[in-house]
Amino acid sequence: MNKIAFLGSKEVGYSALNYLLNNAVKLDIELVAVISNDRKLNSTDKSVIQLAKSNNIQILNSADELSKVPEIDFLISVQYHEILLQKHIDYAKKLAINLHMAPLPEYRGCNQFSFAIIDDAKEFGTTLHVLESGIDSGAILFESRFPLSSTETVSTLHQKTTQKSISLFKDSISDILTGNYTTKSQKSFYNLRPQNFHLRSEINDIKQIDLSWDEEKIDRYVRATYFPPFPAPFVIIDGQNVELSLNWKEEIINPPLSPSSKGELKK
Repeated sequence: MNKIAFLGSKEVGYSALNYLLNNAVKLDIELVAVISNDRKLNSTDKSVIQLAKSNNIQILNSADELSKVPEIDFLISVQYHEILLQKHIDYAKKLAINLHMAPLPEYRGCNQFSFAIIDDAKEFGTTLHVLESGIDSGAILFESRFPLSSTETVSTLHQKTTQKSISLFKDSISDILTGNYTTKSQKSFYNLRPQNFHLRSEINDIKQIDLSWDEEKIDRYVRATYFPPFPAPFVIIDGQNVELSLNWKEEIINPPLSPSSKGELKK
């Protein structure tokens, strides 16, 4: 029986852990530890920690505490909030894996939904890959890709990717646990796929909209960054930040912006 340490949060983390628990006998696994900061995007998101507690699974406070667990065969990370060091990864005797909600190597790092829309990408995806000490750099195990629409917003893309990620996890985890896979180095795709890496802090820069941009570019950046409850994209008018929504055209034509502040958008 394989011993599993699970690290994760949000809807996709809850769904993955719940699947493991509901299929523990079939998968021949035992959940021996869970680490989560219980991050939630919506008030309706369920708690990973409460799920672990209700199933009498040991809850750890940090990855450093994995040393307290006598035996770990697989370490499974699904939307975990910290970068794991090699010493953490090495606690897994067989394999450590991560579910990255973006295609690799195109979108390593953070805010991948926003940058895919800004890049006018034609497809997106989600990836299960081997955990390495680098960020989202390990070999690809399984992936799922799908087309992006020309009107995609960060909200709709996040929803689609969440569901695709849950399905990918459910469809692939048995093969991962039984070794029924072939790893593919991300470097093997470098001639076929672009490589990008984005830091969490970059989101602040792309939220500032310039009204001198053409309408298509403004629309793309707003669709890429308007994601309640997070801070909205904005323009600077008379020294003040004015937030925009998906109805940005109406917001820059009608009050509260003064006629002198509207400017001329390029057609």
